[in-house]
Amino acid sequence: MKLVLLGTSGYHPNDRRQTACVLIPECGVMLDAGTAVYRAGAYLETSELDIFLTHAHLDHVVGLSYLFNVMREHPLGRITVHAEGATLAAVDRHLFAQPMFPKKPPYESRPLSAEVRLPGDGRLTYFPLLHQGGSLGYRLDWPGHSMAYVTDTTADVDADYVQKIRGVDLLLHECYLPDSKAAWAKKTGHSCTTPVGQVARKAAVGRLVLVHVNPLSTEDDPIGLDTLQAVFPNAQIGRDLMEVEF
Repeated sequence: MKLVLLGTSGYHPNDRRQTACVLIPECGVMLDAGTAVYRAGAYLETSELDIFLTHAHLDHVVGLSYLFNVMREHPLGRITVHAEGATLAAVDRHLFAQPMFPKKPPYESRPLSAEVRLPGDGRLTYFPLLHQGGSLGYRLDWPGHSMAYVTDTTADVDADYVQKIRGVDLLLHECYLPDSKAAWAKKTGHSCTTPVGQVARKAAVGRLVLVHVNPLSTEDDPIGLDTLQAVFPNAQIGRDLMEVEF
């Protein structure tokens, strides 16, 4: 199974990265809807799209307003946006307020249930993350394939979510800052390098790919990859349009 990292930045885009958005083309599943949503039409392989939002911060939802162009490039018979009820309400009330964006794209909003079935005999489960205003992490399981998506939280080996992601083939985990900025990461509800590696190691995941990096850091290695790989060797920094097999 393949996923595409459509956007790997946090907060705002820069010349190299759009904000948070991950797509699994063959089953029409998208995780978060940041500024990279406009890229989805070139990759989608289905006539239906299920979008799962972690929370309502703009860098994770603003791309919902780009869905008209996605549909022009790749016609879709159904789009469903899944999230907690408060997140869906915030998007409707604010992003699609008439003075902000006068026409809402034709998608159905669906509050998350305890477990969501996915195409291909898959299932999605979710779990709370500590972040200002709240956030969710996701785990997706298919026969022979599994992954987890953890963004907008401070990595901690003692956090409850570590058990939720145990043993996945692929972990996408935010890493906004290097270890030298650990205090700032914690203050803003984000992660730095070494704790992310420690989480991956404790959870015994197969592979770690970092996402949601600081957009002010435009170099190839904004977080200290050598430091990370000393803790968890099978790790790399995600980049926009990277395709990852799991």
